[in-house]
Amino acid sequence: MDHCDASNEVLPRGDSHAGSECLILVDDADREVGHASRTHCHEGRGLLHRAFSLFIFNEDGDLLIQQRAAGKRLWPLYWSNSCCSHPRRAESMDSAIHRRLQEELGLKCPLHFLFKFKYQAQFDGAGAEHELCSVFIGRCSAPAVRANRSELADWRWMAPEALDAEMRAGALRFTPWFVQEWERIRRDHQPAVRALGRG
Repeated sequence: MDHCDASNEVLPRGDSHAGSECLILVDDADREVGHASRTHCHEGRGLLHRAFSLFIFNEDGDLLIQQRAAGKRLWPLYWSNSCCSHPRRAESMDSAIHRRLQEELGLKCPLHFLFKFKYQAQFDGAGAEHELCSVFIGRCSAPAVRANRSELADWRWMAPEALDAEMRAGALRFTPWFVQEWERIRRDHQPAVRALGRG
C-alpha cells in the first residue's frame, strides 16, 4: 500500500512506494529525512517539508501576484507570490520549479535562486505551513500568462512600489510567507531583481 497517498503515515526514506503528491520531509539543514502525504504535511502545526516560492517579473519590473483559489485548504482567496509549491518525492528542485510554473501559469523562463528560509505559519487549529522554502526569481513576458483557474482565482501584475503600499495599507489579504519573502527581497536582493532586466 502507498502510505503516502492512502493514509497520513510518514514514510521512511527508504520506502519504495511513492505517490505523485508525496512530499519530502527535511531537517533544518534541508537534509531529506522521510516522506509524507501533502495532507499530513499541513495538518496541525505541520511537518517540516521542502518547498519553493517563485517571483516572476515582467519587462517593466512589475511582479506577477496571484489570488489563491477558493478551494485551497490553507489561505483560500489570499493574495500571494507568483507561484509556490513543493518538489515531489524523488523530484529535483530544478525540475519542480519549472514544472509548477508551467502548470499554474503556463510560463517558461530561466529561474534564479535567491535564498532559503524556514517558517511556520498557522492558518487555523487544524492546518498550517511548516516549510524550508527556496525562493527563486525570473522574468517572463506579461502576455504569456495562461492561468490555471483550478489553482488560482485571479492574478495581476503590480509595480513593486504599489505592492509595498498595498501591504502597508492592509486592504488586501496576503499569505504570511509572501509577506516575509517580499520584505527580504526588497531589503537584500534588489541588485538581483534589477539584473533580470539586463538578462
